[in-house]
Amino acid sequence: MIPVRRVVLSSLVFGGLVWAGPTMAQGGAQNGKNTPPPPEEIVPQVATVPYDDKLARLAEVLGSVHYLRTLCKAPGADEWRADMQQLLDSETNGEPQRKEKLTAAFNRGYRAFASVYTDCTQAAIVAEERYRNEGATLATEITSRFGN
Repeated sequence: MIPVRRVVLSSLVFGGLVWAGPTMAQGGAQNGKNTPPPPEEIVPQVATVPYDDKLARLAEVLGSVHYLRTLCKAPGADEWRADMQQLLDSETNGEPQRKEKLTAAFNRGYRAFASVYTDCTQAAIVAEERYRNEGATLATEITSRFGN
């Protein structure tokens, strides 16, 4: 799998924070005093990158392949989980919402096949191969289009 490098986004303003300054109440007075209302809470925005949807699909594929290769006792079955961890480490450092989204996608892919296949059948082997090919295509597309 080709490692995905982080693309720096110019859309993150002020380190991902949006500042909403205090505003004066109409007339500027509260209870006869000329004090502004308390400042609004600063809410960090969830960082997004242009390839997040493809990355989520890649995470889902990794979860699916991990389950199917483990089920069929294929060599290197644990490599797919390690690849997912590497993806999380490189793509979501300091971004818990993105990490949660990608982890959920991996688990969704894993559970989707766990609910269908309990034995290694020919159909499971074919599905694993197709998903592995899709994952390779996604990784190549993401890195060629967005990698630096």
